[in-house]
Amino acid sequence: MQNAHPQRRPVVGIIGNLGVMNDAYPVHASGTMNIEAVARVAGCLPLILPTDPGFVTVDELLDLCDGFLLTGGRPNVHPSEYGEEETPAHGAFDRCRDAITLPLVRACVERGQPFLGICRGFQEVNVAMGGALHPEIRELPGRMNHRMPPDGTIEEKFALRHKVTFTEGGPFHHLMGAQEVMTNTLHGQGISRAGARVVVDGQAPDGTPEALYIKDAPGFTLSVQWHPEWNAANDPVSRPLFEAFGAAAASYARTRRVQHA
Repeated sequence: MQNAHPQRRPVVGIIGNLGVMNDAYPVHASGTMNIEAVARVAGCLPLILPTDPGFVTVDELLDLCDGFLLTGGRPNVHPSEYGEEETPAHGAFDRCRDAITLPLVRACVERGQPFLGICRGFQEVNVAMGGALHPEIRELPGRMNHRMPPDGTIEEKFALRHKVTFTEGGPFHHLMGAQEVMTNTLHGQGISRAGARVVVDGQAPDGTPEALYIKDAPGFTLSVQWHPEWNAANDPVSRPLFEAFGAAAASYARTRRVQHA
C-alpha cells in the first residue's frame, strides 16, 4: 500500500517583487526562472511571497518556509538602511520589501535557516548585516559596467560576461570545484562596505564583490551578485549552487520535523 502522506518537499519562499501586470493590475510576482531553479534544481516546493508587512510578518514566513530565495529586483535597498541620504543615482525603491527582507535575513542567520541571495538579495544580505552599497559602481574608477545590456534577446542579456575569482579554499571554491568561473552580470549597485561577519568570497576582475557568506553562521548563507537562476539546470556554476541550497533546505526541514515530532 502506498504511503498516503508522502514526505513533502522542503518549502522555499521566493521573495516576490511588487509590479504591474497589463499596465493596470498591481501584483506580487517572481520570474519563472526563479521558480524553475527552486523546483527542478534545488528540489524544493517554490512559494512566491508577498513582501509587504501589511500582509505578512517575518515570524510567519520563518514558520512557513524551510529556506528563502532572496531574488533580484529593479528597486534598490533604500540608502537610509545603511545611513546615507537618498539621491537620484540610488534609483527606485521598495520600502515594503526592505521592511520584510532585512529582518528576515538577520533572523535566518541567527536561526540557521538557509537562504540564497541573488543580485538585490546579495545586497540585502550585506545591508542587513550592517554593510553599505555604492549606488552606481560603473562610475567608480577602474570599474566595468555590470548593468544588464539595454538591448537584445533574454539569452543575450543573461549571457556570461566576466570571470569571478573565489578565495582559494573558501566555500565557493569547494562548491564549484574551481577557483575561477564565468558568470552573467545585470546589476548597477554593489557593495561599498562589507557588513559585520560578511565575508566577500569572490570578486569580478575589477574588484567588485560577487560572492559572500556570513562568518560563523549556523546555516547556508551563500549569496551572489550575478543571476544563477538563468539556465540553472545546465549551467555548471548555477547547478551546484542551487543543489547545495536545496540540500540545506531539506536538512533544515528534517531537523524541524524531528523537533516537532
